[in-house]
Amino acid sequence: MESVKDLIKAHESIKKEVYLDIENSSFVPKEVVNAMVPYFIEKAYGNPTITHKPGWMAYETIMQASDKIANFIGASSVEEINFTPSETVSNNLAIIGTALANKDKGNKIVVSEIEPLSIVFASEILEKYGFKVSKIPVDTEGFVDLEKIPENVDEETVLVSIMRVNNEIGTIEPIKQAVELAKEKNPNVLFHSDASDAYGKIDLDVQNLGVDMVTLSSNKILGPRGVGVLYVKEGVKVEKLLEGQIGTQRLWPGVENTPLIMGFAKASELAFRNFDDNISHMKELRDKLISGILGEVSDTVLNGPSGDDRAPDNVNISILRCEGEALTIELSLNGVYVSSGSACTRLLLQPSHVLTKIGREFEEAHGSILMKVTRYHKQNDIEHVLKVIPKAVKRLREISSIK
Repeated sequence: MESVKDLIKAHESIKKEVYLDIENSSFVPKEVVNAMVPYFIEKAYGNPTITHKPGWMAYETIMQASDKIANFIGASSVEEINFTPSETVSNNLAIIGTALANKDKGNKIVVSEIEPLSIVFASEILEKYGFKVSKIPVDTEGFVDLEKIPENVDEETVLVSIMRVNNEIGTIEPIKQAVELAKEKNPNVLFHSDASDAYGKIDLDVQNLGVDMVTLSSNKILGPRGVGVLYVKEGVKVEKLLEGQIGTQRLWPGVENTPLIMGFAKASELAFRNFDDNISHMKELRDKLISGILGEVSDTVLNGPSGDDRAPDNVNISILRCEGEALTIELSLNGVYVSSGSACTRLLLQPSHVLTKIGREFEEAHGSILMKVTRYHKQNDIEHVLKVIPKAVKRLREISSIK
């Protein structure tokens, strides 16, 4: 087996690179890095709970970042913004923490079939402790079946969790209607939505949607890894999952990572600056990528909806008679970086649960590639990708001798 060094060396002749694997990790723009650097070495480097100047500066800095993010999502106050180490942590807090804090009101959780694995696995943990988990089915484009919500929500239901935008196939879920249906059936039910792939990409107003909790992720908007947010509406009870040194964050103990929090705030600021122009640009690149692949490569299927029902950055296509993991390697050797399936499942050699739930066959799911564009990508980047992909698919199909 080739070593990683050999694989990296095989890329030395590449003249142009296009990185589209934003789902799994991303570059961080210089503006974001520059915004973080002072907080490592000269500004607000103290513990925000300590009573001295560096501590007070850290506290004020974190409050300013909280206020900025609160304004971007329409939250009522900075107290509703809880910084965490990641989207995964925020989702676990929302599912497990809410269930434990409200177990006197019921023992049932309702989620969609295509939630991220951090929600799926957190729900399964609760089943071990006597909670019941009900899953709402989706159609072939990934939209939740709204009629099933009243059928699954009952007086024992404490929480419903449906993501705002599906991270794999880009489906923009009808969350406002889902919230209304759930609360009509049980006015006491709480509603959480993982909005990591919505934040900075579509309008996201927590009060308009009617949600009680929302998950956000820094790295999904080109911010630093290692920081996320759980918005919790005032009055909603969530139990901490860990104990430790008391900080400014009531749901996550320990000393706050001020530089990363400032990076998240700066990334948010950039994502919402020239918002309409950025979204229009991403949609144009997204549609060019989709139409180019479907038009030039035979036996291809778009996963998820098209047009305005799809996230502006998301492209997920199944390429039949071509194994997805092999295609990511072939594309990488030609300077195009994508992923096959979701980051959470690819090392397990299992098809994406999202793709199987929307009706894709085993071969279709395994032959999928996921790409996401950003405001930084240009037309010539997409043109390069559209030159590379058909050649890569043709070569792999010839090698496999699958006609």
